[in-house]
Amino acid sequence: MSTLRKVGIVGWGAIGRVVGTALAEGQVHGAELVCVVDNRPLGEAAPTQQLTLEEALERCDLIVEAAGQGVVREWGERVLASGTDLLIASTGALTDEELAKRLLAAGPGRVYFTGGAVGGLDLLQAARCLGPLNDVRLTTTKLPSTLEQPWMDEELLTRMRTATGPVEVMSGTAREVPVKFPKSTNVAASVALAVGDLDAVRVRVVADPAAHHTRHVIEASGGHGTYRFEVAHLPDPGNPATSQVVPYAVLRSLAALAGRTGQVL
Repeated sequence: MSTLRKVGIVGWGAIGRVVGTALAEGQVHGAELVCVVDNRPLGEAAPTQQLTLEEALERCDLIVEAAGQGVVREWGERVLASGTDLLIASTGALTDEELAKRLLAAGPGRVYFTGGAVGGLDLLQAARCLGPLNDVRLTTTKLPSTLEQPWMDEELLTRMRTATGPVEVMSGTAREVPVKFPKSTNVAASVALAVGDLDAVRVRVVADPAAHHTRHVIEASGGHGTYRFEVAHLPDPGNPATSQVVPYAVLRSLAALAGRTGQVL
């Protein structure tokens, strides 16, 4: 019989609330919600005790990051060095290659990543074992309001706010784009993680006032095959920068880590 995973969640926002509530209700067999870590006092809003990270590391064997890239940078290595496993939702942090290398080398805890809002990453990871994927493209389309950033100039902001159709906001590599959109482009980093090369993934970010669904199109090709994946999700009503499906992707990953039989791995 597998050991019960004792889980702590960092972040009680759009992702953390859904994941934590499901754990508290016993929906993930083999996993138990032990605590929540958040920089705000949650009171009765959380279904379990609120602890500091240090206290959580003493009580948990798995930490779920659901609070943003900053938490991965600040706490990731400390979690793994304590012997606690870490499941990362904010994969955009991995565009910092030095951080990614340190996380992958850290331990004795193990680091895992959730696919979040896209599928096909497992197939891309398998295909790359046959040889390099030499043309990988990601196009992400979202509502303009979810893509506004402090670095944007007035001309770009005006174009986005008055657009009647799709407007390209930025194009670049998976190394460049997630840094500019820290809450909106984790998918770019996830694709790069799957293909093993930040610079090989070309990314377009598009603002579209008609984008009632967040859309991601992944296209990849190599000497051994071509691949295309397209997904369209409703945004989370509480945090439109995140697709509604993301916390359920985290729960699927948790179920696999808890040893649920029948999982597609």
